[in-house]
Amino acid sequence: MTSSMADTNEPRLSPDQVRRGRRMALILFAVGFGPMILATAMYYTGWLNPDGYSNKGELVSPAYPVAELDLKGPDGEPLEARFGPEVSDPDWLMLVVAGICEMECQELLYLARQVNVALGKNADRVSRAAYLEQIPADLDNRWSEEYPSMERLQSTGERVPGWPPGVSPEEQPQILLVDPFGNIMMRYTPEHSGKNMLEDLKHLLKLSQIG
Repeated sequence: MTSSMADTNEPRLSPDQVRRGRRMALILFAVGFGPMILATAMYYTGWLNPDGYSNKGELVSPAYPVAELDLKGPDGEPLEARFGPEVSDPDWLMLVVAGICEMECQELLYLARQVNVALGKNADRVSRAAYLEQIPADLDNRWSEEYPSMERLQSTGERVPGWPPGVSPEEQPQILLVDPFGNIMMRYTPEHSGKNMLEDLKHLLKLSQIG
């Protein structure tokens, strides 16, 4: 009886208050993520791009949800949980993917590390991770010393990772660039240079204030 009376006495929001609350939520979302949405649109279309910038990596179009990879971190957290509007300050992610991590794969691991360092003051806006189906013993032994800031992701085991079109880690190692919304938007093969990737990242980080 007491609970029922308490519910009855709770103040009810008027329709105007509900509408104002919704408008405020939309405004906060636009302020926080509007720049990222605009930056993504500009990057894909070149719209309002005064520099006439042309990306160096290969666009993944349409952008591919990272959730489709079905990967998890060492703590068991799904990879996709790190991205999206509900996450505070989500990072960009450079994800190295490979079957057996041989010479080309190891060159990409090194490349991702060097590009991250070369971002300077923006280095902390980009994180690094790797999904390697097999790793040689010598690389495994060197990992903690050479790549202490690069997570090694695992498959959740529920299904085979669903790679974007054109990505087959068993055939060719690649670096996938994931935006703060959790979308794979660019990929780099061993044919791309560190300069290519660095230029793309600098341009994206300049356009976007998210991540």
